Amino acid sequence: MAHAPRKSDQLGDRKGDHLRIALDGRVQQPGIGNGLDRYRFELLSLPELDLNRIDLRCQLLGKTLAAPLLIGAMTGGTTEAGRVNRMLAEAAERTNVGFCLGSQRPMLERPEEVASFDLRDVAPRTLIIGNIGGIQLRDELDARTLESLAQAVGADAIYVHLNPLQEAIQPEGDRDWRGVLDAIGEAAAGANLPILVKEVGCGLGEETLQALRLTGIAGVETAGVGGTSWAQIEALRQHAHTPRAIAGAVLADFGTPTADSIIFARRALPNRLVIGSGGLRDGLDVAKCITLGADACAMAWPFLVAAQDGVEAVVAAIEAVIETLRITMFLAGAPDLLQLRQADLRFMAHTDPRGRR
Repeated sequence: MAHAPRKSDQLGDRKGDHLRIALDGRVQQPGIGNGLDRYRFELLSLPELDLNRIDLRCQLLGKTLAAPLLIGAMTGGTTEAGRVNRMLAEAAERTNVGFCLGSQRPMLERPEEVASFDLRDVAPRTLIIGNIGGIQLRDELDARTLESLAQAVGADAIYVHLNPLQEAIQPEGDRDWRGVLDAIGEAAAGANLPILVKEVGCGLGEETLQALRLTGIAGVETAGVGGTSWAQIEALRQHAHTPRAIAGAVLADFGTPTADSIIFARRALPNRLVIGSGGLRDGLDVAKCITLGADACAMAWPFLVAAQDGVEAVVAAIEAVIETLRITMFLAGAPDLLQLRQADLRFMAHTDPRGRR
């Protein structure tokens, strides 16, 4: 007699599907894009700067990074995910950028999966940010157990990720989101480590940011529209024209583009950490996000693609982003990140979310 697969086995299969489909170009840059192409720096042909002295260093969550860059959250909880995570973490250590873990939910159901998330042996000094879903925080964790989840992998902080659209399309998804905001507020008030909130590709809009402003979170990551579409991934997982799969395709770019989400986040959280992400592909994108209001940026897909060719390829991809950022700052007349925030970034359309023309 056949037995139904265990919930933990189904989760592992789902994580494997996510990693495989994320490499599919069909789930990248759907529809309206991330909004960054609406902005353009003025090039200074007389920059009066020494390119070799451009300072990209930044302080983030108590650590000094070589550049305002993190390898964005991807996955974990499977053998293949563990292999990829180790390559990415090693590359982050070698280039002194940050590293964000994918959802640690598999650790809650299979504690032995900690191995695919505990990367301190290859990244002893790296800024590492842990990750758990808002639903799991509400249903299975409190401030103390959230701390334990971070401590188990040596994380310096932890994300609570919000993914209601993905869950709505996912056949196994969680559809009752009542109480998640209260759980975030309680955890932020009681935990002895920084808690950040991130979207997973739909962007944080103004109403959400105003609600989060009233909690004690340390900051947010935008993960705006324009990058990987998890609604599209979940639609492709279903291998059929089911109502949810059709909805996932229709809603693939539903939400707030990255550029707008950064502006809204800085306005709502003027003194808290804002990490820009969502469809970022190079150092020029990073520079634009910093000028729009981000403190740092996270990129995932370019490094996931590079990881298919090994650690050296990831290191090379990170170094290319950093060098492009350095040259952009040079041409924009910004010797450091403080000056980059004040650079002349022009909106190239009729309207501007900041109210400028």
